[in-house]
Amino acid sequence: MDKVRVMVVDDQNISRNYFELYIENSDKYELVFSLETAAVADIYLLSHKIDLIIMDILMSDGSNGLDAAEKIKQRYPDVKIIAVTSMPEQSWMKRAKKIGIESFWYKESDKNNILEIMDRTIAGESVYPEENPAVKLGLADSSKFTERELDVLRIITTGASNGAVAEKLGISENTVKAHVRSMLDKTGYRSRTELAIKARVAGLVISNDEN
Repeated sequence: MDKVRVMVVDDQNISRNYFELYIENSDKYELVFSLETAAVADIYLLSHKIDLIIMDILMSDGSNGLDAAEKIKQRYPDVKIIAVTSMPEQSWMKRAKKIGIESFWYKESDKNNILEIMDRTIAGESVYPEENPAVKLGLADSSKFTERELDVLRIITTGASNGAVAEKLGISENTVKAHVRSMLDKTGYRSRTELAIKARVAGLVISNDEN
């Protein structure tokens, strides 16, 4: 029986080596390529057969695994993809489903190991976590934030003013201020700047400019 041909795309050495080790010690899978960037992932499929891709999302060179996955899915719909990340940004899982990515795995919080996700994905399952991992932000658990508050917070991390946030989301500036005040009350932080920095460091929200 032919082995499942796998490509790993992850800029973090530790997790990439972890994936490589699992694959190389498996009787079922064969590691074909291991890349540090998503920018050229689709090019490798032009001349090589790949059955499964393990795709990190946010890369240090600015490339984005979801963008690469979308391009690959459009050209090679039969290639199965598992999106992986250590960040709890909730919009990523929604976009992955929309793109048609088969499975989604959180590196540090998923109770299942990556081989189990790979096996189930190759068997035809679509494996997604039931919810995003919760992170602590000041006094609050991230599950206490509303989706609209997270939308506001995501834009604030870019340094945008309340007016700019309001324009981008199509809401009033007073509504933006109310959302910011609500988040400050929940977290106990004293300023929107502190709120934005802590949220970005925790990976709770990643602006579209970084995606």
